[in-house]
Amino acid sequence: MNDLLGRKIAVLATDGFEQCELEEPIQAFQTHGAETVIISLKDDDIQGFNHQSPADMFHVDETVATARADEYDALLLPGGVHNPDSLRANPEAVKFVQSFFSQQKPVAAICHGPWMLVEADVVKGRTLTSFNSVKTDIINAGGNWVDEPVVVDGGLITSRTPDDLDAFCRAIIDEILSAKQLRYTA
Repeated sequence: MNDLLGRKIAVLATDGFEQCELEEPIQAFQTHGAETVIISLKDDDIQGFNHQSPADMFHVDETVATARADEYDALLLPGGVHNPDSLRANPEAVKFVQSFFSQQKPVAAICHGPWMLVEADVVKGRTLTSFNSVKTDIINAGGNWVDEPVVVDGGLITSRTPDDLDAFCRAIIDEILSAKQLRYTA
């Protein structure tokens, strides 16, 4: 399948990401012909986790300091507790996320990944899902939280846990393919 051939997808992550939430979407994107680029706070390898246990190291392709949203077709925000918590404290990472919304490009976040959406101030008036412990943050930021495997709200794709990865990956690919018809605004 090459329906994403020529598409370039940014993956924003740092140490502490849930490994399957980065690996499985990347594999799905590449299977469909897309190029994926791991962007992080540092230009060194980053540490994946399987829940609370350290897993594999992943090569960083670019730092958020030099990354530009206009070079990408979509953004993936994997979860893990430490990953989005560290990213949301970095102003460059927050601006990077905001720029995808201002350019009306698909953004996908899973598990604790929506913390970045809250920090970027892009959830107000939107319906989304996440890991249950992020629910109150989303509601307090003006979002409508629902307990569903995957939610698509005009270019914003969110999901709850690794159990939902198959549906999450399918929804991201579908949204990238229909990106010219995005309905959201920043």
